[in-house]
Amino acid sequence: MSTTTIAGHEVDVNEEGFLTRPDQWSEELAPELAALIGLDLTDKHWELIRFLRTDHAAMGETPTLRRVSTQTGAPVKELFALFPGKPAKKMAYVSGLPKPKGCV
Repeated sequence: MSTTTIAGHEVDVNEEGFLTRPDQWSEELAPELAALIGLDLTDKHWELIRFLRTDHAAMGETPTLRRVSTQTGAPVKELFALFPGKPAKKMAYVSGLPKPKGCV
């Protein structure tokens, strides 16, 4: 684990750049994290980010792609469009959460 500065915030990250302390995340940090992976956040992104944060707090783990889809009603195809390539991993990254279990 190491510490880095993103948008003026010191945060603890793992070797892949994921925040290791979700409590260090803020809504100010999310657009900066998104920019690092080439995303501009829309209202739909924010809806999903807020769901991930709430669900993680309630369940104690990062929701999987399937859970995000079933709980929010967002089709998996839409999740891939919003977070191209590896949506579960990218959603977790921007949300300041650990990678979902089973995510490589």
